[in-house]
Amino acid sequence: MKLSSLSRKHLAYLEGYLSIFLNLALFVLKFLVGRRVGSVAMVADAWHTLSDSLTSFIVIIGFWLASKPADREHAFGHGKAESVASVVIGTLLAVVGGNFLYESVFRLIHHQGMSFSQLAVIVFLVSAVIKEALAQFSFWAGKKAASASLRADAWHHRSDAIASVLIVIGALFSQKAWWLDGVMGIGVSLLILKASIEIVRSSASYLIGEAPAQDKVNRVAESIQKEFPELEGIHHLHVHHYGEHNEVTAHLKVPGKMSVDEAHNIATRVEELMKKEFNGDVTIHVEPEKHDEEGHG
Repeated sequence: MKLSSLSRKHLAYLEGYLSIFLNLALFVLKFLVGRRVGSVAMVADAWHTLSDSLTSFIVIIGFWLASKPADREHAFGHGKAESVASVVIGTLLAVVGGNFLYESVFRLIHHQGMSFSQLAVIVFLVSAVIKEALAQFSFWAGKKAASASLRADAWHHRSDAIASVLIVIGALFSQKAWWLDGVMGIGVSLLILKASIEIVRSSASYLIGEAPAQDKVNRVAESIQKEFPELEGIHHLHVHHYGEHNEVTAHLKVPGKMSVDEAHNIATRVEELMKKEFNGDVTIHVEPEKHDEEGHG
């Protein structure tokens, strides 16, 4: 069931504010424990957790902008703001992945393992569980609201959860296999970078302008041809996306001798068919078949 614009915004706000609250709480916990046990790595990871609040704040801003109504400068609304937010979050995720990769290679080159106190290990395990639970909720919310920015934010939560797990594994097995943390870190870094590339690429493609799905185009053409067999067909079909609002334009070929009233009635019916299929406002340009005009000055 598709959510309404208001429901999508409320769900995004819930994810964003919940994420900010939990990240702030985890930051305080990691920072205080890190200072207590004297772990530079743990304090650094605390600041990484705090930085995740920024991506959730971007989600909130993106949905807030996208929900603004159309105005004189933006006649079709602000729906693309959410996709802009997705590109920003995906880019930040790439920075996280790149930083993971650098740190992992650095540890391998310098033969560095990890060693923490029992308290620190417990804190990191708790952090991993909370952040993965938050990631699962964000993935669910992203699917429910059909939101790329929420899915991107979920990957940020998951990256932090994975980082915490790697730190625990490194702390537990650093004496037997010092290289384990670095090797696993490289694998996770590549996974995060792959996710960031897919997020940025899909959102950027949407912003640039994507062609309508071919199956929808075929369904529309078949419906029109079935209802109005005298028509030549429909072409130059373009769908312009503005968040939940779409603007659709197309050219409809009609017999050259058809009256204006009849052509208008057919165009109106075609608009109804396309509005239902593409969920947007439709504009039809009616043009006569060329062979019907031959011989006329």
